[in-house]
Amino acid sequence: MIIPAKNKPVLPLTISVKEIESIVEWFDQHQRSLYIIGWSYLGSQLKIEELFYRAILQVHKELPKFTRSTSFELRVLSIFIRICRELSIENSLIASEESIFHALQQLKEQEREVLVLTYIKGFSREQAAQLFQVSPEEIKELLFSGFQLLRKGLGNGECYQGCKEYQKLYVDYLERKLERRRKIDFEMHIYHCHNCQDDLASLQETILNFSETIETFSEPAGFMENVKERVSQRENLLKQKKTKRKRIGLILASVLVLFMCTGFFTGIFSKIYYSLTEENQELRVFLQEDLGERLGLEAESNGVKIKIKSVIADEIQTLIFYEIEDTNENNQYMINIDDGIFIEDEMKIMVANTYPRYFPPDMELDLNKKEKNIYHGKMSLRPLKENDATIQLNINKVMKLKRNSSGSYVNMVPEEGEWKFDIPVTKNPSVEYALDEEVEIEGAAVLIDKLILAPTGTILQYGLKNEQPEKRIEMINFKNLEINNKLAEADLYGNSYVHAQNDLRWSKFQAHFKPLFEKETDEVKVRFDSVYLSIVENKTIALDASKVYPQTFEYAGSTISIDKVEVGQPSIVVISNHEIKNRAYESLNFNIVTEEENISMEGDYKGVIVDKNGKEYDMNKSPFIYEELEQPRHFFTVQSFKIKGEKVVPKSLDIFGYNTTKYLDNEVELDTELIVKDEAGT
Repeated sequence: MIIPAKNKPVLPLTISVKEIESIVEWFDQHQRSLYIIGWSYLGSQLKIEELFYRAILQVHKELPKFTRSTSFELRVLSIFIRICRELSIENSLIASEESIFHALQQLKEQEREVLVLTYIKGFSREQAAQLFQVSPEEIKELLFSGFQLLRKGLGNGECYQGCKEYQKLYVDYLERKLERRRKIDFEMHIYHCHNCQDDLASLQETILNFSETIETFSEPAGFMENVKERVSQRENLLKQKKTKRKRIGLILASVLVLFMCTGFFTGIFSKIYYSLTEENQELRVFLQEDLGERLGLEAESNGVKIKIKSVIADEIQTLIFYEIEDTNENNQYMINIDDGIFIEDEMKIMVANTYPRYFPPDMELDLNKKEKNIYHGKMSLRPLKENDATIQLNINKVMKLKRNSSGSYVNMVPEEGEWKFDIPVTKNPSVEYALDEEVEIEGAAVLIDKLILAPTGTILQYGLKNEQPEKRIEMINFKNLEINNKLAEADLYGNSYVHAQNDLRWSKFQAHFKPLFEKETDEVKVRFDSVYLSIVENKTIALDASKVYPQTFEYAGSTISIDKVEVGQPSIVVISNHEIKNRAYESLNFNIVTEEENISMEGDYKGVIVDKNGKEYDMNKSPFIYEELEQPRHFFTVQSFKIKGEKVVPKSLDIFGYNTTKYLDNEVELDTELIVKDEAGT
């Protein structure tokens, strides 16, 4: 007979929500069994100390939500196991030197947890079933499969083949839980079946070995003292912060009285007040400039709480600052404006021919590093038509943020829910200045058209010629603008097409810069960073699938290789050039001519990213963060094409030209002319 460990659940009579010491004491009383559970996941004392520390804090945080319908111990163990899982994912597993634990660490998550709870914590199957929200019968099946895998992990399970219908009774028989009639039938079968005899004996030996290991296992002396010290230090720090907040509150109260008495409450006080009370530095500046107010709208779904902190609106966009808290686990979520949000009557209240700005997840923001379960973000919506409106925002999906293994970028996993907000918004005015000056950049004409000073951003509108010269600017990257001796840095994601084009000679674009909160200026300095050029240079190269490849040809000062021309289903053409140093082009504009018309092609491209200093980054191998590179260029190295159809024959490679980036150091100083709008905004 196998008897589970004797330490039965002991429920505390009273635990104070405010006193974390009582929770620490409960963990101290149960440290041995909890330590063994932690060891089965982590195999490291340092990690288990971190496990105990996090679990104590999380229990203290969730304690007000505990109910009498579920035992205290079950709730604590649910939290404890959840953090075990998190730490086992965050850290590479250190296998225990003890062979039983090494084998235990290889089990599937649920099988391992059922074994440790029933044979370490002494839980009944009913208690384990309640914790994992499964039936007691499923717990029995998990016990059997867990011990089978444990036996296999110890190198003893390959040669045992008991009868499946009787294997289901092994655990009940060994724990003396079989009713008499079934027990007699089972023993009669075992007496005659040598396979089941060997199988049962081997499994019993594994269970005995496991139980003996647990009984002789002991946690390190003084283990809980380290955990208690960390909790104590944290509590002292929190008390200091509370004292500091009280002191700040007294100072604010004094300042409030002072400014109210002197008549300077508006403006000066708001700058001091928000500098002390608003964590988000970007939002803080808007609030200090009196461009918005705190809202504090909240909605919760599936344990994910979204708070709308504030809205800053102008004629460019409606900028919403939000905060998302995972109240159950340590996940961070963001809102994706392209997936999961709906605005009622959007086209009635918002300007139709505009598109919201894109803001990627900002995991490097100090606030987003502060707490693992809270994300601070912003999203851009279309600008309002009227000065005042209520935005009925419905969100049915948020994106869970997770870094990839290299930590270089963030994966977004959608999770559904339902969050609804009625958001009151007041639009702030913007000021527009006409510039209307044509300049020459890299031999091509550029129209510097308009300057817009808005609360949420500074915008420079410019135009590119619609003609098709031999050298054409496709895109301009600006360095900064200087207005009233203030620099506005360019926004990396800030180039947008102007949909309302009133001059057919030019294609108008808007470059976005950081806000300066300026309303008047008589001049602006424009500094350029780089241009992306399209160069016309025609060349035709005959293709012949009967020839031996690779073959090379010269173009734009480079030697380009035709690696493959193959007729089949599909037909394939591959060209390459891995030499990028001093190469004139970054990518080629070309077409593959075939004997047939109206064919379809599928392309595949490989390349490298090169920063201004010449350092290369392989897009498929090297981890890097694109936003942190200085003036990156993208060089294509291999271009492969599959031509779909019945053995389509490629005849020639027709090159029309190429694209390249030129770095600039140009500066243009322009006078401004205020544009006065009528009541209709024209």
